[in-house]
Amino acid sequence: MDVLMFATVAVLGFTACAEFGSYAFVHPVVKRLAPRDHIQVEQGLLRTFGIVMPVLMTASLVLAISYAARPDGAGLPEVLRWVAAATWATGIVTTVLVNVPINLSTLRWDKDFPPERWQERRNRWEWFQGYRSWAYLAAFLLVALSVATVG
Repeated sequence: MDVLMFATVAVLGFTACAEFGSYAFVHPVVKRLAPRDHIQVEQGLLRTFGIVMPVLMTASLVLAISYAARPDGAGLPEVLRWVAAATWATGIVTTVLVNVPINLSTLRWDKDFPPERWQERRNRWEWFQGYRSWAYLAAFLLVALSVATVG
C-alpha cells in the first residue's frame, strides 16, 4: 500500500471539498442574510473552520510537495503532482495575504454596529475564497489524475 499517495489523496480531497462546499453552498446563503446575522454567522464559521482549516491546508501542502518530490521517475504523473502542489500553494498564499487579515478583523466586529464598508471587505474575502476553493479543487483533481495515470 502506498501510504503517501493515500494520505495525499485523502487529505487534499477532504480539504478541497470542505473549502469548495463552503464557497459554493454555504457562503451564498450567508451573503443574503441581514447584516447582523451575516456577521454573526461569519464569526461563528471563523471559530469552527478557522481552527481546523489552517491545519488541513498546511498539511495538504506538505503532503502535495512530499508526494510530488518522491523519486519514482519523471513523466506526466510527476508533472501533474508538481502542478498540483504549486496550485495548492497559490491558494495558501492568497489566504495568508488576503483572507486571514479580513478574518481577524471580522472576529472583532460588533455585529450590531458593523464598521463602515464591511460588505466591501467581505466581498473581497469572498472573491479570494472563490479563488482558493477552485485552486484547491483543481489541485486535488490533478493529484487524482496523477494517481490514475500511474496505474
